[in-house]
Amino acid sequence: MHPKRLLRIPATVIAVTGLLLSACTSEGGGHKAAASSPVPATTSLKPLPSGSPADLAPYYGQKLSWHDCGVPGFQCSTMKVPLDYAHPVPADDLKLAVARKKAAGPGKRLGSLLVNPGGPGGSAIDYLQYAALGYPAPVTSRYDMAAVDPRGVARSEPVECLSDQQMDAYTSVDTTPDDKAEITKLTTADRDFAKGCEQRSAKILGHVSTVDSARDMDVLRALLGDQKLTYVGKSYGTFLGATYAGLFPQRVGRLVLDGAMDPSVGALESSRAQAGGFETAFKAFAEDCVKRSDCPLGTTSYADAGKRLDGLFSSLDATPLSTGTKRPLTEALGTTGVIAAMYDEGAWSSLRTALTSAFKGDGGPLLQLSDSYYERDDKGKYSNLMYANSAVNCLDLPPALSSPADVERALPAFRAASPHFGTTLAWSSLICGYWPLPATGHAQRIEAKGAAPILVVGTIRDPATPYAWAVSLADQLSSGHLLTYDGDGHTAYARGSDCIDTAVNAYLLQGKVPPKDQKCT
Repeated sequence: MHPKRLLRIPATVIAVTGLLLSACTSEGGGHKAAASSPVPATTSLKPLPSGSPADLAPYYGQKLSWHDCGVPGFQCSTMKVPLDYAHPVPADDLKLAVARKKAAGPGKRLGSLLVNPGGPGGSAIDYLQYAALGYPAPVTSRYDMAAVDPRGVARSEPVECLSDQQMDAYTSVDTTPDDKAEITKLTTADRDFAKGCEQRSAKILGHVSTVDSARDMDVLRALLGDQKLTYVGKSYGTFLGATYAGLFPQRVGRLVLDGAMDPSVGALESSRAQAGGFETAFKAFAEDCVKRSDCPLGTTSYADAGKRLDGLFSSLDATPLSTGTKRPLTEALGTTGVIAAMYDEGAWSSLRTALTSAFKGDGGPLLQLSDSYYERDDKGKYSNLMYANSAVNCLDLPPALSSPADVERALPAFRAASPHFGTTLAWSSLICGYWPLPATGHAQRIEAKGAAPILVVGTIRDPATPYAWAVSLADQLSSGHLLTYDGDGHTAYARGSDCIDTAVNAYLLQGKVPPKDQKCT
């Protein structure tokens, strides 16, 4: 599980739609040593001056040309944005893919609702297909549902790094190295990954930060005819939304930040906290599993279940399992498969089945879970999710860890946070230490003074974005309001909780924020 920080909704949420907006394709091309810590509370993202500088007028003044996407009700287009907002050069402009589904209900249209599923690297247009059809009808009937694939992602000038065959090898590399030879193999893989990104994506690689994408969203807001931005961001999408609010507080309409990140947390603390989040999720899974007579991890306790899982990982480390394909299930792939199922309690039954098969010598089902995490299809083709993920993360924050020695010093804290996943997540934090470009961002508070009320949603046992991050973000934002889901899984809105959906709907439709300290179960 190599990417430093992958924060997104489960792939299964997007997969259930069965749609493909293939017509939405742009004509595109193709962390310091040891710790980064939270910055002082006095440091905060500074808003941009109101209005658009004259040299950005061509971008804010362009007209979108919409066409049929090939899926009933969906329209696609492309928009131009500058490669570098500080120095716009028309010859270097990027073309970003955008899509929408217009409001279908009889009520008064409320404008456009932009959505983003997280990642970084997740396709917002793919997620739009779920949101437009799966969000509560009172919302989709009043808003035009809209999305832009962020720069460097999917259909918008995608970052590319490796061939599919090289990616197969990369995802299999041991992320719990036991000796110097295995450490060398891991660091060589990370260096080759970073070098591949530089060679294949040189033009865009230094211009895919979250600040860049937030500025792109403001261009789209204007082109859609909205005075203010209405937005639902999931997971990393909360960081994108909060960044927008910090840059353009006066243009904030109604922002839902669900599965929140804490922008004041540095890369090292973020990775360590995420390790703890996956441990919390595994504990919830194991406690549910051991109550079942067919639990592959035993029927006694979370502790015993953890020992059996560790035993499986050790066995895979020594002897990978056959999968019915040319690709064996290595320890790295097996660990990723388990982590993939932690994002959504709806995947727990699939994980039980996959673990049962693995204990019987068949690694195929666990490999399928790992492939869903990496967005690898059954023909062996990867999306560019993981390439964009590293590219954005490595620009947004200085590296958590920059050398094997840094990792070894950090291992005790990671293992304390997560006995079962800590080692993997510590070594997986190393990729940005070899990145060809320095970070352009840093950890900082986002206050967004002057913004309209912003709704922050946090899930208590969220595996990827610990609940404490939602509490912190709601507190940082000058107009933040916290809504709590006492449940499992990653993110909460439109995922089965009537209480959460009712509260978020009231905010999106009426601007009504929930009562202080509201908790849904």
